[in-house]
Amino acid sequence: MGLDEFYRMALPSRRGEGRVAAVAGACAVFSLFAANPMVPLMALTLLVLTFCLIALFRLKEIPQAAGDAALVLMGFLYVPLLLSHLIMIRMLPHGVPWLFLIMVIVMTGDSAAFYVGSSFGRTKLYPAVSPKKSVEGSLGGLAGSVIGALLSRALFFPELTVVDCIATALLLGVLGQLGDLFESLIKRSCGVKDSGVIFPGHGGILDRLDSILFAGPAAFYYAYFLFPLN
Repeated sequence: MGLDEFYRMALPSRRGEGRVAAVAGACAVFSLFAANPMVPLMALTLLVLTFCLIALFRLKEIPQAAGDAALVLMGFLYVPLLLSHLIMIRMLPHGVPWLFLIMVIVMTGDSAAFYVGSSFGRTKLYPAVSPKKSVEGSLGGLAGSVIGALLSRALFFPELTVVDCIATALLLGVLGQLGDLFESLIKRSCGVKDSGVIFPGHGGILDRLDSILFAGPAAFYYAYFLFPLN
């Protein structure tokens, strides 16, 4: 659904192709469950080749072919590739606590950023992309992420050290905020306010996932390479 929202924003004149690409991209994520580690690479390769060939034989629309093909391929990288890291996290030892940790860090960071920014925000963070966000809110969000990570350690993830809590909170907190800004950039570029309307008053699936799309891969690689209990 998130990938379909992306194509609806980026390629509004190609709804048919966008829907097909969204379904194909979503199905490719299931290749991660294959026993052979080459299957996910093969699935991504098939996606790229298939939609490059579709662009190649759309002879009557050559001027925009390169841009449209690039947006289709970007959609595969932006949503299925990044989001698939949550599946890989689930497959790790302590995968479930790691997933909850990501959610807590992102959610406490978002909430703290909103309240701190609303109360004390004075310095604009990136007004060209997101006029309402402030430096004070961003810093408050990082503090909230650290508090959320420490609470996670106390409540359900005692295997984390204090260093793990601080490192993951700052890493995921920063990337989560950048993910939010990146999606805002896409929406502003496409001239839309929200990616969808599935959550009344809150936008679409991508509006809920934007921070997690950037934070999830970082959490996976931290857990895989640095967490001592792998």
